[in-house]
Amino acid sequence: MMMWGYGPGYWLGMGVIMVLFWGLIVAGIVALVRYIGGARHTGGPDATSRPPRAEEVLAERFARGEVDADEYRQRLELLRARR
Repeated sequence: MMMWGYGPGYWLGMGVIMVLFWGLIVAGIVALVRYIGGARHTGGPDATSRPPRAEEVLAERFARGEVDADEYRQRLELLRARR
């Protein structure tokens, strides 16, 4: 005999739909939290950061006085020749 006029396929289908519904709700909440939390994330390298170029490193060393003007020019010529 059928329970309240519905067959077993109906109850199985309703169970699957309920699981899918709650799965979508949970996935939506997780996605929202990740989106909101990602907007405040700082401290790590972002998409615009890049490692310093060799010429920039050489210029910094020259500015700190680690290399003199002659050595700076020689190394800069060498770096530019390798391009």
